[in-house]
Amino acid sequence: MKYIIYARKSTEEDDGQVLSIEAQLVELREFAAKEKLEIVASFEEAKTAKEPGRIKFAEMLSFVERGKAQGILSWHPDRLARNSVDGGRVIHMIDRGLIKSLKFPTFWFEPTPQGLFMLNIAFGQSKYFVDNLRENVKRGLRQKIRNGVWPSWAPIGYLNNPRTRGIDVDPVKAPLVRKLFALYAIGSYTLHDLVDWCREQGLKGNLGKEIALSNIQKILTNPFYYGLMRYRGELYEGRHEPLVPKKLFDLCQEVRAKRGKTIETKRHDFAFLGLMKCASCGSSITAEMQKGHAYYRCTKKGGVCQEKHYLREEIVTEHIQSFLQKISLSDDDTEKALALLEAERDKAREEARAQIDTLKNEVARVEAKLSKLLDAYLADALFQTEYAAKKEQLLSRKIGLQEKISDFADKGLSWLEPAREFVLSLNQASKLLQENNGIAMTTFLKNIGSNHILRNREFSFAPKLQYELAAQPSAATSGDLQFLTWCPRRESNSYFILRTDLFYPLNYGGSPLNFTSL
Repeated sequence: MKYIIYARKSTEEDDGQVLSIEAQLVELREFAAKEKLEIVASFEEAKTAKEPGRIKFAEMLSFVERGKAQGILSWHPDRLARNSVDGGRVIHMIDRGLIKSLKFPTFWFEPTPQGLFMLNIAFGQSKYFVDNLRENVKRGLRQKIRNGVWPSWAPIGYLNNPRTRGIDVDPVKAPLVRKLFALYAIGSYTLHDLVDWCREQGLKGNLGKEIALSNIQKILTNPFYYGLMRYRGELYEGRHEPLVPKKLFDLCQEVRAKRGKTIETKRHDFAFLGLMKCASCGSSITAEMQKGHAYYRCTKKGGVCQEKHYLREEIVTEHIQSFLQKISLSDDDTEKALALLEAERDKAREEARAQIDTLKNEVARVEAKLSKLLDAYLADALFQTEYAAKKEQLLSRKIGLQEKISDFADKGLSWLEPAREFVLSLNQASKLLQENNGIAMTTFLKNIGSNHILRNREFSFAPKLQYELAAQPSAATSGDLQFLTWCPRRESNSYFILRTDLFYPLNYGGSPLNFTSL
């Protein structure tokens, strides 16, 4: 009787189970010599047997079906099959008389009803081992994710630590990933622009491949970068270090949502193209050149439009400059305002302690809600989709509160940093007036307001609260003195009156401070 040797290892990697097949072949040939078996062919394969589709295994069975051999020699039945399909094929070929003998150094078999029964049990045990191993692995992955450790390949900007089995920040790629988020949040970079930027900066995937447009989309929408992990449709808290704050991540989602229904292309370099909408029909405002001048008009894609058409770019620029003139702040006054904010920083940190305690109490309440939510889910009071959606909301709220606590601890009261940014933006308005750069004005207007519209050949928009107040003279105006009243944020209790020689924090109740006295 002629026999075929079949040796298999489970991994396709060259460095995995490197001695497995070699050891099998040595043992099998020694066994064949001892039993005086005639070996006519040998098949070796590095592939798992838990699923059908092994090429060498199919070639071996074809070899037997053609009558070139009548027996198979292998180390154990689990080398032949760990799934029901391949095991069934072997049993069926034995029933048909194509396979007359199976030899295993570690297992006894004869082509009798008892032998077939034992072979079926061996194949069943092999399949049970694979199924049980799969469940154990899944259970381990679920526990790992519950512990806050990502169980798979690290996203771009992170590295898998083989020693701790955790996720570490990639010191080379992490700064580039942060910059990627910051650029997209500006609103003037398309996904194609970011692909080119990654190529210029040398930012590649963890396998060394070029960053594609789909990779950019995955990065910008992956909550992993601000501290949460999405696994099988559910969010979990991660123990890894976030690369970006949640507010920057949310800003990127807002930019992405606005662009979801528009084509990110621009044919011309008109300064204010893409800034305005038509007040009547809501269509986009396009631009064209007429007699050497740039004109803006409604595209009329929303149907019949009653608006008067064509507004020269010079008139739009005048409207914008008029607003910038009202809120602009000189370099000297900016320096004095920033100095006063720095003087108030220490006092603000003391007052921040009460705010931090309040935020920590809110975090505790969110954690209690998460616990109750889990209890309700385990009690079958919620569907899995309802549980996952509510959990995502609560975890997002928790991350936001924790970031606020961190901001308070690092910077004092939360209005200090926005106040500083606001003062700098007023100074930027002054510089924009001097430069008269239309594209820079467009970016500035998008950052400080919304609902930019064209109505009756006039440009208007809704500035954020602090800029709207800054553009309005205060009731305290006397003579030629112009006051600017502003609020850094809606949730802040801090209001300021800003004059060319006065910067007075009302919430402290102290005496007005003159810049000249600083």
